[in-house]
Amino acid sequence: MTADPWDVSRAALYRDGTWHEPFRELRAKAPVHYVEDSDFGPYWSISTFDPIVKVESLPDLFSSADGITIASVPPDGVRTPMFIAMDRPKHTGQRRTVAPAFAPGEMARLSADIRARTAEVLDALPVGESFDWVDRVSIELSTQMLAILFDFPWEDRRKLTLWSDWAGDVEAMRDPVRRQDRLIHVRACAAYFQNLWNERVDAGPKPDLISRMIHSEAMRDMDPLEFIGNLILLIVGGNDTTRNSMTAYAYGLDCYPDQRARLEADPALAPSAVSEIIRWQTPIAHMRRTATRDTELEGQSIRAGDKVILWYLSANRDESVFPDADRIIIDRPNARRHLAFGHGIHRCVGARLAELQITVLLDEMAKRRLRANVTGEPERVAACFVHGYRQLPVELSRY
Repeated sequence: MTADPWDVSRAALYRDGTWHEPFRELRAKAPVHYVEDSDFGPYWSISTFDPIVKVESLPDLFSSADGITIASVPPDGVRTPMFIAMDRPKHTGQRRTVAPAFAPGEMARLSADIRARTAEVLDALPVGESFDWVDRVSIELSTQMLAILFDFPWEDRRKLTLWSDWAGDVEAMRDPVRRQDRLIHVRACAAYFQNLWNERVDAGPKPDLISRMIHSEAMRDMDPLEFIGNLILLIVGGNDTTRNSMTAYAYGLDCYPDQRARLEADPALAPSAVSEIIRWQTPIAHMRRTATRDTELEGQSIRAGDKVILWYLSANRDESVFPDADRIIIDRPNARRHLAFGHGIHRCVGARLAELQITVLLDEMAKRRLRANVTGEPERVAACFVHGYRQLPVELSRY
């Protein structure tokens, strides 16, 4: 525990679901607040909507190149470059390589398969018996999608979940033992994908992400650390955003049964509900930027080299933008303004795919008139970066 009650990097706040009040106070009293001492060192905490948009709109002043999480790489650590943690122009070329995999035409091509796999998963679930929604639905659907994007061996697809959990664990960075465990898993991931690269390097172009990298000018000559860094980005981004929003659908609508009833009565509200659920959950709680020179933000003097933490989680509860922000309102008029996917040049490249997967889940649940009833408290991720769930016990019923 640190002395500053507004140090919102503390893992217990997210494990226990008690992050709301400190962020509420920060938004009201200190939207740009300096934390002198935390488990991750000193940092600036940006907690309201407009200043975050301003920082994201100035990528040359607020750089991503020193890392995108509050956790810095320790002296004995290994830095894995990735395009989300790069500045222009290198960021631009690498992002353009993978972006076509998430273009509207690809979404149309994948749509039927996503629907068929979602139907298969839902039809295998028990009705009237308790089970873990995270494992049976959220992880399974998101991991299947990752396996398809990478053309990854189907029987090994749960390795992607394991690697994602370790790669996104910022708490491991400050524990020497866990840091070494994390490194073991990252190396295993690297070795596996290096084999896939070697198998495909002489093959013709295909739509999977590895083939797109191999046949692109911007990424074909990546060194091994940059290759694994970009893989980690795509695995964590593809896994955690979708997985935790799918769980938030079950948990959040159980918390607000009036909104669940409205969605059940009018399934056409699903696209709006998806944006609202993503806003309400905000699966990635923050991103980090580093000031490249002395500047001022909301009257506060930020020095070159300072960590600037953009709390998307808090911005999405900013009442000046989202009235009654703590509630899910499935037809909220401005739900799509949420910052859960970021803003500016680093906005999530896979946002369309995440929205498509979650929308299909809502559609297929509605077709079967299935309702997820939460039967116990969720087990949450104890970390300030990935904002999500380990387990959620539910029981399905018909309506």
